Amino acid sequence: MAKLILTQINMDNQNQDVELPEMEHQSEEATQEMINDVVEEKIEETKAEEAPKAAVEEEKKPQNNQSNAQNDFSAEILSVEHDEELENQETETLDELTAHYSKMNREELVEEIKSLANSQNIEQMKMRSNIVRNAFRALTDDLRNKAKENFLKEGGLEEDFKFEDDNLDIEFNKYYSLYREKRQHYIDEQERIKQENVAKKNETLEELRLLLNSEESLKEIYDKFNLIQDKWKSIGQVPRSEVNGLWQNYHFLIEKFYDKVKINRELRDLDLKRNLDAKIELCEKAEGLILEPSLNVSFKALQEIHQQWKEIGSVPMDKNEEIWERLKNASDQINKRRQEYYDTLKAELENNLLAKQALCEKAEAIVKTEHKTILQWNTSSTEMNEMLKLWKSIGSVPQKENESIWNRFKSSLDNFFEAKKVVFDKLKEEQDLNYNKKIEICVKAEAISERNDWKEATKELLQLQKDWKEIGYIQKKLSDKVWTRFRAACDKFFERKSTFFQSNRESEVENLAKKENLIKAVKEFQFGQSKEENLNAIKDFQRQWSEIGYVPANDKERLQKEFRAAINSHFEKLQIDVQEFKLNSFKERISHSDDQRHISKEKRFLLDKIQKLKDEINLWENNLGFLANSKQADILKAEFEKKMENARKEIALEEAKLKMLDETIKSQKQ
Repeated sequence: MAKLILTQINMDNQNQDVELPEMEHQSEEATQEMINDVVEEKIEETKAEEAPKAAVEEEKKPQNNQSNAQNDFSAEILSVEHDEELENQETETLDELTAHYSKMNREELVEEIKSLANSQNIEQMKMRSNIVRNAFRALTDDLRNKAKENFLKEGGLEEDFKFEDDNLDIEFNKYYSLYREKRQHYIDEQERIKQENVAKKNETLEELRLLLNSEESLKEIYDKFNLIQDKWKSIGQVPRSEVNGLWQNYHFLIEKFYDKVKINRELRDLDLKRNLDAKIELCEKAEGLILEPSLNVSFKALQEIHQQWKEIGSVPMDKNEEIWERLKNASDQINKRRQEYYDTLKAELENNLLAKQALCEKAEAIVKTEHKTILQWNTSSTEMNEMLKLWKSIGSVPQKENESIWNRFKSSLDNFFEAKKVVFDKLKEEQDLNYNKKIEICVKAEAISERNDWKEATKELLQLQKDWKEIGYIQKKLSDKVWTRFRAACDKFFERKSTFFQSNRESEVENLAKKENLIKAVKEFQFGQSKEENLNAIKDFQRQWSEIGYVPANDKERLQKEFRAAINSHFEKLQIDVQEFKLNSFKERISHSDDQRHISKEKRFLLDKIQKLKDEINLWENNLGFLANSKQADILKAEFEKKMENARKEIALEEAKLKMLDETIKSQKQ
């Protein structure tokens, strides 16, 4: 009897040949006859065993050969693959890598991401690159926070703070982007390969279908059958959605092949025994994973074991459930450890969610609070920033809640700082305006500090001090500087004034005596017959009076009246018109001036004075209309009429001056 060894799935025996030593030199008819004898003999033995017919029929139907245990296997595959979110969570391996990379500086992390980006191990890149990125971002955040702290200490506003990426940021982002591109290319390539594998497996299934209808010799059929099996095993992974369908079709056709060639139970049992040995080996590997410290390593290895299990064919019926229960028990223990870990992780995620919800509520309360002072705004800003630091220190939350809870918290941050920005922008505008106002006052004060018209300058400077107090606040770092500038201008003026008056008190006494002597000289002066000489004498007296400096304030008005009275008495004695004298004096003064700006200024002064006198006359005339007939009213009328008469005389004088000025301008143009 021919000895036939059929290896169905066992990856270690892919190249094992079919042994037919007794059939090598026999004809095809003889070979087929021998196989038929074996089949008939085994059929008789099967009947003698009184096995239930239903069991035999079930054994002949590959589509029904999936026992409850095998169905449980499919369910187990689903159970270990269903939770993708948890699968992506890091395990103890991640903790070790995180501790390793946390000791590196930014330059070392850049070199690490560069190395990973050039690595060919995409799966290693996935975990390590994410950890390196987080470590680098943490160091960058520390730099940003320190820079911001220094900026605020130097007096900068929080909203004005900017942090620019340095060369390390740019280089890191370049290589991290390279990693992302390589990973996406890897994923796309794997998906393409899986789709190609689906086509290859379908081609293999079609070859197996054709083999079922082949009329070739038994040896040739078995050779091709083994080749098809080897080909099937050599094909790589396919998309998860295609696994079960392809696997079921493959085993259905395998069973059909067994039915077609009517392999005897001994030969098939031998093959089932080999499958059993292969599955026992997988059970031992699975049991060894129970003590594996890394959940990530054990889970991935378990998935691979289950995938190999599916590729291995059937085992003896009496061992089927037993061997499956052995694998299932080992899988359950591994899955239990993994589930306990993720249960703990889920609890931590939920606690983190509660903590972040509490921060959201606190931030929302701050947003709703009415802030009336800068101190309140700054206090709340500090609270918000501290909450942000705390938020970053809290671990992850359930993935489905991550985006919504962050958006909630970020919304409060954005609303608060936007509201603060509006307030502080307005405040900054006001402070800038106040600063410009104080700078303007400083400029005016500095100009006044150089003046010698002490009375008027003092008045203006005191008004500037009053205006200064009415201006609102400016930034603290500018306030002291601008106040020092203003105070320096004020001090300079009053020191100059004090020095001046201290030095001029003695000269004022001397000037008092000079003016009293000049008044006496005017009174005693004897005029001649020449009108021109007399006018020149009067002009000389006026010149001398003007050249004498200040006198004590208490004596100023008295002296001015006495001097004017003495001069006017001479005008009367000499029968000189005062108006004419003033006009001649004005003519002489402008005739010696060639400064066009001075002449234009003089003209504007005359025009303004004439208009002012006319306005006063109109006002007095209106007032006269309201006075009733009475003794007191008559006195007032006489005063108003005298004022109007004097004003008209002065208008006539000023108009004569104006005419004279126009003639002068005209002559200068010629």
